[in-house]
Amino acid sequence: MQKRIWATLAWCVLSSSLFAQPVASLSTPTTLSAPSRGIDVNALDISKLRLTSNNAMVVDTETGRVLYSKNPLAPAPIASITKLMTAMVVLDAQLSLDEPITITSEDMDVIKNTHSRLKLGVTLSRREIMRLALMSSENRAAAALGRNYPGGIQAFVRAMNKKAASLGMTNTHYADSTGLSSSNQSTAEDLVRMVHAAVNYQPIRDFTTTAEYWIEPAPGQRPLSYRNSNALMRDPNWDIVVSKTGYIQEAGRCLVMIVRVEEHPITIVMLDANGKQARLSDAHRIKSWLENGGQDYDNSSVADASETPRAAATVHHAVKKQVAARKKTYKRIATTSHKVKSKAMARANNRKTHG
Repeated sequence: MQKRIWATLAWCVLSSSLFAQPVASLSTPTTLSAPSRGIDVNALDISKLRLTSNNAMVVDTETGRVLYSKNPLAPAPIASITKLMTAMVVLDAQLSLDEPITITSEDMDVIKNTHSRLKLGVTLSRREIMRLALMSSENRAAAALGRNYPGGIQAFVRAMNKKAASLGMTNTHYADSTGLSSSNQSTAEDLVRMVHAAVNYQPIRDFTTTAEYWIEPAPGQRPLSYRNSNALMRDPNWDIVVSKTGYIQEAGRCLVMIVRVEEHPITIVMLDANGKQARLSDAHRIKSWLENGGQDYDNSSVADASETPRAAATVHHAVKKQVAARKKTYKRIATTSHKVKSKAMARANNRKTHG
C-alpha cells in the first residue's frame, strides 16, 4: 500500500514537470515573440490526447511551456528532419545563395539507393538546391549542399554537430547532410530546440512552406515540378510557419512544425509514427485537441487530411490547376520546338535551292 502511495506521488511530480511547467531550456524563437491569443493552455486535458507517434512533444512556442510529452528524451533516428540543420549550417556560413551548384556522382545515395529526379550534371543556384532539399526533401540536393561547404562534407558534418551543441541539443548526433543514415539521431526535446532556432531563418521559413516549385534542369528541357512533402501545406485549414518531414525505415514517419492554432504559435514534434498517414492523423489530433481546449475531445472522430471532404476537394482542385498549368507549359515548349524545327528545315531547303 505504501509503495503504491509513493508511486502515485512520483507520477504526480513527473507529470507536473513534463506537462505543466515552463521549460526554461527550450528557448523561444525571436521571430515569434509577439503575444498571441486563442488557446487557454491551462485548460488542456492531457489524458484526452493519444498519439500513435512513439516520440512526441507539443510546446507553446512563445513561452517554451510543454503542453504534451511522450518519450521526449528517447534518442531515435530522425531521417530528413536532419535537413533543417543542414540549411542552418549553410546559412550560418553566409555562402552565396546565387552560386551555381552542379549535381555530381558524389551526391548519389549509396546508403538507401533512393531515386532522384535531379540528374547528374544539373546545375542550379544554391538557393534552388536548398529549396528542393527543404520543401521536397530532395536527397541529392542536401548532399550537394554539404559537399559544396568549405572543407567538404566532413567539415560540414562537424559544423552540424557543433551547431547542435551550441543549441543545447545534448542528445543529438549527425552523420550526414541528408538524414539517410540512421546514425542521424536526436530526441523530441532536442528537436524542439532545433525548430525554434530554424524558424529564425527567413529562407527556411519560406522554403519549407513552399507548396510547389518548378525547375528547368537545362535550357530547352521539360520543366520539373516539385511538391512539398508535407501534405498539410495543401490544406487551407492549416497555418504553418515552418515544417519538415522525414522518413527512413528505421525512423518511421516523422514531422516537425511550428503552426498557428487559433492564432497561437505551437511547436509540434512527432517521431516514429507507424503508417504512411499516421503523422498526419496525429497532427490533426493535436490541432483538434488544442482547438477544443482539450475538453470533450474524441480521438476517433479525427480523420486523415485526405479523408475530410473539404481537404479532399481542395487537393483535387489544386491538382486540376497543376495539371492545367503543366499542359500549358508543355504546349508552349512543344510550340517553340516546332518553330525552331520549321526554321531549320526552311534554311536547309533554302541551301538546297541555292546550292
